[in-house]
Amino acid sequence: MSMTAERFREFKMPDVGEGLTEAEILKWYVGPGDTVHDGMVVCEVETAKAAVELPIPFDGVVHEIRFPEGRTVDVGAAIITVDTQVGEAPEPAKPKTPQQSQPPQPPEPQQKRQAVLVGYGVSESSTKRRPRKPVAAVPAQAAEFNGRGGTPTLAAPPPIAPTQPRPLAKPPVRKLAKDLGVDLASVVPTGPHATVTREDVHAAAAPPQAQERVEQPTPAVPMAAAAERERRVPVKGVRKATAQAMVASAFTAPHVTEFVTFDITRTMRLVQQLKTDPAFEGLKVSPLLLVAKALLIAIRRNQEINASWDEERQEIVYKGYVNLGIAAATPRGLIVPNIKDAQAKTLPELASAIGELVAAAREGKTSPAAMQGGTVTITNVGVFGIDTGTPILNPGESAILAFGAVKEQPWVHKGKVKPRQVTTLALSFDHRLVDGELGSKVLADVAAILEHPKRLITWA
Repeated sequence: MSMTAERFREFKMPDVGEGLTEAEILKWYVGPGDTVHDGMVVCEVETAKAAVELPIPFDGVVHEIRFPEGRTVDVGAAIITVDTQVGEAPEPAKPKTPQQSQPPQPPEPQQKRQAVLVGYGVSESSTKRRPRKPVAAVPAQAAEFNGRGGTPTLAAPPPIAPTQPRPLAKPPVRKLAKDLGVDLASVVPTGPHATVTREDVHAAAAPPQAQERVEQPTPAVPMAAAAERERRVPVKGVRKATAQAMVASAFTAPHVTEFVTFDITRTMRLVQQLKTDPAFEGLKVSPLLLVAKALLIAIRRNQEINASWDEERQEIVYKGYVNLGIAAATPRGLIVPNIKDAQAKTLPELASAIGELVAAAREGKTSPAAMQGGTVTITNVGVFGIDTGTPILNPGESAILAFGAVKEQPWVHKGKVKPRQVTTLALSFDHRLVDGELGSKVLADVAAILEHPKRLITWA
């Protein structure tokens, strides 16, 4: 009994970051019968903060996969069972006959994988599924003893069903297929190298007679078929975490939002000049960069806004650093990674940090640590053509600035109405920490700097 327990070891879902209680299994890299070794990545999971690859801490042969891809698993639940004694033949009670002996087979080479957080240098080949190997001579079940002190009798292994090749598709396409309830194995691929595309998934999800319904008058939809017109998706991962955070923030911190509309023409000209400056070679220069710098200067001039509320101790925590959050829309949902100690960075350094942060977020490679400890956030709703909005605070932060679209409008400039580039900023803040006067000063300073960008130098 103890030998069986020692032989089959369970690998449990670890706490992959910051006390999270669950994770979704995105992809298995191994299956029953595959050989694994200490440090080898066996699966990829998605938490509420990031995608993480899990290494197994022991050697053996996979005996059982406990949960399929797409299942959300609690931390501490066993997700895979490994036979750690496969290949270790028990000492026989008497010599085997020549007919029973078999020549030893040379071990097949194994390709090791380094256990890393997603986004920290995993090679492209490391995510490919290992080929399944038959284990006809290797038992997959526990040893059974005859009860008389003899050698253990090994139960015959169950036959391993042949597996179908995994369809080729990019992660967003796989997510679309899962949302629409489409089995990728049944989709006819039309992309390069037999890759399934988004159009292929939509075509497979469309009803067979959709074309006929377009050409003919649409009949009335019976009530029994109403459910087919709706699509339900489980709330999990980033969407679940975002929803919980926004509800907690909206109903915990009393929000106040103030707005200012101003002429940003000079800043837009400065953006074009910086794009040709040698100091910014290879860096992306955008209006968001100068908005971020203006906000950092405004915070330095009004430091009381950079604070947090400690409910348990009933204290206000004033911070001498600014971890500047940048709200980023990604295929996985809205995330808010932050730039550590942004107040100490030069303008080129800030441009580099924003570029790296946004690129990692869009590729799904943001680490959990990058989304912790933010103090103030910027959300750029202008990229969607939106004038402004009333942003909700990131939990634990004191303020969030929304940067609206820049549009050419008639504006009074030097006593005359002229076409000028105009934008609107919206600043939401926690009214427990920030009074209206303080919030107004910060917003007015940001607008003043962007209207006259020379103040980036004189006020810095």
